[in-house]
Formats: sequence, C-alpha cells, structure tokens
Amino acid sequence: MERIMPNRLDRGFYQHQEEFEAKAIEVLRSGWYVLGNEVKCFEQEFADYMGAKYCVGLASGLDALWIAFRILGIGTGDEVLVQGNTYIASVMGITMNGATPIFVEPDEYFNIDASKLEEKITDRTKAILVVHLYGQASNMTPVVELCKKYKLRLVEDCAQSHGAKFCGQMTGTFGDVGCFSFYPSKNLGAFGDAGAVITDDADIAEKIRIYRNYGSEKRYYNKVVGANSRLDEIQAGFLRIRLKYLDELTEEKKKICERYLCELHNDKIVLPQIRKGATHIWHQFVIRSDYRDELIKYLDEKNIGTIIHYPIPPHMSEAYQYLQVPEGSLPITENYAKTVLSIPLYNGMTEEEERYIIKVINAF
Repeated sequence: MERIMPNRLDRGFYQHQEEFEAKAIEVLRSGWYVLGNEVKCFEQEFADYMGAKYCVGLASGLDALWIAFRILGIGTGDEVLVQGNTYIASVMGITMNGATPIFVEPDEYFNIDASKLEEKITDRTKAILVVHLYGQASNMTPVVELCKKYKLRLVEDCAQSHGAKFCGQMTGTFGDVGCFSFYPSKNLGAFGDAGAVITDDADIAEKIRIYRNYGSEKRYYNKVVGANSRLDEIQAGFLRIRLKYLDELTEEKKKICERYLCELHNDKIVLPQIRKGATHIWHQFVIRSDYRDELIKYLDEKNIGTIIHYPIPPHMSEAYQYLQVPEGSLPITENYAKTVLSIPLYNGMTEEEERYIIKVINAF
C-alpha cells in the first residue's frame, strides 16, 4: 500500500480542477487583484450560506480573531474565557490585544465545558471565546445565556466548523462575531492563507472593513491605525468554487467518518462522540489512546500517517509561560494533549485506503 498521508490537498483540487484553473485565468486577466468583485461576491455568498447579515474577508483566521477582539474594545486588564485544549491561534487572538486568557477545561466532545464557565467569571471578564474544535458545534445554549446574564461579548472561533450547526443554527451566528480560517486544510479551504468574520452588527462589520485596509474607508484618508489584512481576489475566487460544493464535500467526509465509527473496534482506542443537537463537519477524526506513541510508530510502519492536534496545550507552551498557569492545573486538557491522535481524513479518499486504515488500526 502506497503511503497514506494524514491529509491530501491535491485530491480536493483534482475534483474540480477545471473550475479552479479557469477561475485563476479569469482573475489574472481581470487586472484587479485586491478588494475587487471576487471578494465582494464571496462575502455575500458566504454570509448567505451562514445565515449572517455581513461577512468581511481577511488575510487569515488569526487576523479574524485578533481584529474581532480589537474592534470589540477588549484589551489590557480584560479577561476572556477560552478552552484550554484549543490551537494556540485562538489564544493569540486574545493576547495580541493585551487581554488575558482564562482557560476552561473541555468536555468529552473536545469543546468548552459550559458547566465550568460561570465559576471563572470575574468583574474583569469581558468575553467568552468558544472554539468549535475539530468540526463539531459546541454546546451553545448555556454559553449564550451566560453572556446575556453577565453582559459579556461572545466570539466564536469557527476555523474548523464551516457549516456545523447547534440546534439547527450555524456556528458563528450565536455571538457578536464568528471568526473563520480558510487555510488549505480546512473543509472550506483556499489555496493559501485566507480568513473572514461574519456578524449581524452593521457597525462591527463596517469597522472591521475599515480596519483591514489600513484603517481607511476612502483611499489615503485614514480613520484609525488599522492593519493590512485583505482577502486576495484569487483566493476569494477559489473559495467561491469550494463554497458551491461545500455541502457535498462535507457529506463525503461524513461518510468516511461514519464508516470509521461503525467499523473501528479496538479497546486500545477511544472513538470521538457526537453531542446531541450538534452536527459535526469532521474537519478531523480524532481518536484517543493511552498507547499513542506506540500507535503512531505502528501506523507509521504500516505506511499510515497521523497528526497530533495538539501536542502542547497553550498554557504549557513557551510563548505563554508568562501567564504562570502551572502544569497540572488543567488535567483534562493536559490528558487530551497526551492521548489525542488524528487519523487520515480528506476529500478524495479511496475505499481501499479507508478499508486498509480500519484493518490496520483494528489489528493494533
């Protein structure tokens, strides 16, 4: 068996190769490469798909996060509650504004444990950042209630949850701002860095639109000290094509994961669970094992690649030692970091690859 990679981006390209190549030529020949018609059309189409009033295209998912907090006025002295087991970019969105992340343990679905939020709220708490990790919608009802009760801002990190729903409502539409990454490996992936925010607040949308373009509404007339964070025309064009097929691409991954859930049987691994009322778009298929290192080595010898999402929790990273959150203070987060493993999952996977992966894991 040829080596199976944890992710294959080329297969997704070949599925719609002609459209992507035609779009690239169209944009190149247009002579307009920054903040043009492709961005405008994608913003409208993505907002419509998500059920939001406004979408603003940005250069990356990290930009979406830190700019969202900047526009919401969250900074030095403020605290933001966020789950401990997220990717470090979620936390950077908070700290780049001078605010302090307050880490909350995850639940059994890898998302923030809503029952542990209220005890962390202080008079400095200004927002909750919910991360819909690995593609599954978080438990939003209690989070929304807490934000109303304590008058907190609600920001959603939807970098991995394009199209996931909780109780029929799209992730990204529960709070003040939904932040998206379109990094190539995402379910809705560009062919380079790209991101966006969605919101129903016209004022927030307008402020982010100004902020992304050096703080200028009109060229050379700068209202604020902004940033250069613009979604490229060519990436917007590619994203418009991907968005057309997003539901069917998600369905394809869902079928692979249903097969994994049904046919993987090994008492050395714990399979992911789906929360009642939540949908999962399967950005990653994440198992857990107390024998992870041995499993990785075994799969590698059998030509199956894996990735750990994520081996070092943010509070234990070198970058955040200044927060002085000691090891052992987030036992569930730390246990996940030692046991989680993402097995191969991508659009264009063959039945032969699926069958081989299942057979090999079951034999571990």
